[in-house]
Amino acid sequence: MTLPPRWVRRFVLWPLPLILVWFYVASVPVLLIVAFVVSYRLPGSLRAVRSLGLATVYVFVEVAIILASFGLWVATGFGLRLRSRWSVQAHYRVLNWALRTLVGGGRRLFSLDIAVRGFIRDADGRHPVDPPGPIEHPLVVMSRHAGPADSILLMYELMVQFERRPRIVLKESLQWDPAFDILLNRLPTHFVRHGADRDEVLGLLRDLSSDMQPGDAFVIFPEGGNFTPRRRERAIEYFERQGRTAEAERARGLQHVLPPRTNGALAALDGCPSASPVFVAHTGLDEIAGPRDLWRAIPDHKVLDMVFVAVTRDQFPIDDADQVELMWAAWELIDRWIDDGRTAPPDPDA
Repeated sequence: MTLPPRWVRRFVLWPLPLILVWFYVASVPVLLIVAFVVSYRLPGSLRAVRSLGLATVYVFVEVAIILASFGLWVATGFGLRLRSRWSVQAHYRVLNWALRTLVGGGRRLFSLDIAVRGFIRDADGRHPVDPPGPIEHPLVVMSRHAGPADSILLMYELMVQFERRPRIVLKESLQWDPAFDILLNRLPTHFVRHGADRDEVLGLLRDLSSDMQPGDAFVIFPEGGNFTPRRRERAIEYFERQGRTAEAERARGLQHVLPPRTNGALAALDGCPSASPVFVAHTGLDEIAGPRDLWRAIPDHKVLDMVFVAVTRDQFPIDDADQVELMWAAWELIDRWIDDGRTAPPDPDA
């Protein structure tokens, strides 16, 4: 479905949650009774009640973001200083609060634990240092894309655990959500439009990363979407149609991840020469591909295991072909790490 223009979203979609929330609040007592009755008939512990609880948290966060954003719009002179340093910092604080609330509610309601390990490379660039030291550079974070809400969980870890300000590359369709449409468009974010000119997009990504400071983290998902077997097959067919047989063969060897689209991440690294590349592997929510899987998984205990591997910039190849090879090698190692269920982090230099 085509995303409406910004002015349509502003006058139609943005006020919608503020109107609907009153109907939701009025109906919560009835919904709660129904949820208890339904949960009694379902396996697991209060499955419908937990789902209603998460919906309530989401509605609360949605409305709070819209109201906070409106307050900041007024405070910045009705939008005249919306791009000022103070305004950007204030909007990041709103995003931090929203992520803490959403993830905190989700972890409690769905029995989710998050195990995070951060690793940096040693002097020869080949072995992880544990415990990791601080990275005094901006980051370009290249993450696997799989499972529900993994982008939210990744941003949560970057902001809360690593105290980074994310600059995010997302699909244009995510702007259907009014709260995040408002908030993220006021922060350094790029929404990729389907069918957009490739060179234009790469230029925008270079610009987005060009003025990053040590506390910033550019976030991109090189696979372009959540892993599914069908998307894997389509990627292989694409390489074969293009006559890129070597890449098709490597893509065929990937069982749990899609082949990386390297251009976007490498454009971000090109735009910020001081940034450290970071590869993120995670597993634990892989089998939850949609609402039906999520419903069945409630409230089974889940552990999301995330590994951050940062390659020092002086160990990052200069040659374009070598950079592409490093990304492919990292994705192949992430794939093996998922397959083996091992505890050691993937090593993109091995």
